[in-house]
Amino acid sequence: MLAFLGGWLLASFLLSCIVFGLSVFLIFRFYDVEKLSAYECGFEPFDDTRSRFDVRFYLVSILFIIFDLEVVFLFPWACTFSFLNSTAFFAVFFFLFLLVMGFYYEWFKGALDWE
Repeated sequence: MLAFLGGWLLASFLLSCIVFGLSVFLIFRFYDVEKLSAYECGFEPFDDTRSRFDVRFYLVSILFIIFDLEVVFLFPWACTFSFLNSTAFFAVFFFLFLLVMGFYYEWFKGALDWE
């Protein structure tokens, strides 16, 4: 049984190496100005890896992900709105209040300023 399994593992490893090798050697590489330009991050993508770059883009993107995920929690509430009682209604408004307060805190701390 182990020899049978080892044969299949060896065959799958060889097949994956062949497919990877073919994809590396048979690819057409056409680099144009648009492909090599800086895309949303603001720095050149093909540069020295030890160069300094601006962290503000990553801070704004993390804040976007956090607030986006918090807003996703509103979808189940909206789907079951007619079945909920007043406690759930006020709990969601408390959640929204905390969400808005967090947004204002980040805004007044200057995390969203791009100078």
